Amino acid sequence: MLDSTKKAAVLSLMLATLVACGDAQEPDAPLPTRPVKTFVVEGGDADAIRTFPGRVDASQRAELSFRVPGRLQEILVKEGDRVEEGQVLARLDPTDYRLVYEDRKATFDNSQSNYERGKDLVADGNISRMDFDRMEASFRSASAALSQAEKDLEYTVLKSPFRGRVAQRQVENFEEVLAKQTIFSLQNTSLLDIIIDVPESVIRMVRALDEEQRSISADERVSVTGAYAVFEGQTNEQFVLTPKEIATKADAQTQTFRATFTMQSPSSFTVLPGMTTTVVLDLSELIDDHSVVKRVPVRAVQADAALKPRVWVLDPETMTVSAQEVSIGRMSGGMVEVKDGLAGGEEIVAVGAPYLAEGMQVSRMAVTEQAVPRADDPL
Repeated sequence: MLDSTKKAAVLSLMLATLVACGDAQEPDAPLPTRPVKTFVVEGGDADAIRTFPGRVDASQRAELSFRVPGRLQEILVKEGDRVEEGQVLARLDPTDYRLVYEDRKATFDNSQSNYERGKDLVADGNISRMDFDRMEASFRSASAALSQAEKDLEYTVLKSPFRGRVAQRQVENFEEVLAKQTIFSLQNTSLLDIIIDVPESVIRMVRALDEEQRSISADERVSVTGAYAVFEGQTNEQFVLTPKEIATKADAQTQTFRATFTMQSPSSFTVLPGMTTTVVLDLSELIDDHSVVKRVPVRAVQADAALKPRVWVLDPETMTVSAQEVSIGRMSGGMVEVKDGLAGGEEIVAVGAPYLAEGMQVSRMAVTEQAVPRADDPL
């Protein structure tokens, strides 16, 4: 009897435990998110900031050469030397040019004497006017020849046309050099040129000038552009660039337009011609929103209940989507033009749009993934 009572008590306790376990509520499962692939629409503030690789060159540079041929007699500077304007850099052997000068000086003196005597003789009628004209022509010819010989003698000395630094020496001393053969490359690196190649797509983004602004030059238009240079290893320091010139004809090979800016040479580190930099341009003041053709993937455009085209815009903070009605234009390949409804810079759903609803939470899929329908998706 006692055993039966114990068995009943144990059975009751087991039943109570099972009921208590059955009454425990399971934790709510997290709401599923739809994986989608996104696409950022062209235009907006993001497209107004552009970066370009730039190359450094000296703002003032020259290839120096003698204007006459000869043998190098003396080279007075080395590569890397700083030179002042008018400083002598090299000399040719002047012996031959000095002999020519002396010869022409003698000819000139004789012609001058004959010319001075001829003036008195022709005035007295002792010689004809024709003879005097020959004397005058001979005198003028001798004077020109003497001036040329004097200049050639001066040209045996090579001087610096401006203050700068000798970047490169092309010859050795005692060599025979030709006229206009490069002897030195001279650069003034106190002011640097920063050169970039601007693609055609960016040029098209710049709005056209109205009739009242036709007189504004391309340089003045670029002057409203915020531009600065960043050098490798100096990312915390930005150097403001001043526009210098911009080409209005595209390069035949690259189909890009060359833009040149200037900047002061940094004092905290060395920047030399031939080095590279990154140029950041702020084109927000020049870009016309209506001139930017916005194209989105065809799969991103869906029809609503009224068969009007729309796209799903992603809110990156909440990771939810909302429908945005758009006006579409021509289709090219897998892209379609959006004429209205998007300002540019929006992140829209490019793959997975047919399975979305207003306010649905989504997640960005990996680049290698593809959006596929779920088993419970409506057909």
